Amino acid sequence: MRFVCDAAGGKAWFRIETEAEAARESELMRHAVEKHFRRAHEQASQAYRPASGPYIEQDIGRTMPVFLTLRDADGNALATAMLPPQQATGRDNLVCSPMVVGPGHADPYPEHRAAIEDLGRHFGIALDRARCYPYGRL
Repeated sequence: MRFVCDAAGGKAWFRIETEAEAARESELMRHAVEKHFRRAHEQASQAYRPASGPYIEQDIGRTMPVFLTLRDADGNALATAMLPPQQATGRDNLVCSPMVVGPGHADPYPEHRAAIEDLGRHFGIALDRARCYPYGRL
């Protein structure tokens, strides 16, 4: 995982970069981020058309959603986010809608709204609950 930004309440956001990290996040958070990460990586790999250079994995990573985890100061997983790739790269390529979920698909906004807003500011987008918490729309 790679540090992305600090968040309110002594928390921090980290980017999930490997299937192993996604699997661990799924285990800790009791949700299916691993499945979504694997599917996105596979789709990006199949769609990838090499240019020049040896950075295939880096280039694939630019075309798939950005997966992130919110951690407290002790490293406990608090929320998971998935953002469209253009949010991290500046590209206008809508692959997915942004999502933010808590453990077991719980709503992370009541407890972590400020930290989620910090992530939105970092990427320059609004991560409001109505748009990003998919289970609130049911």
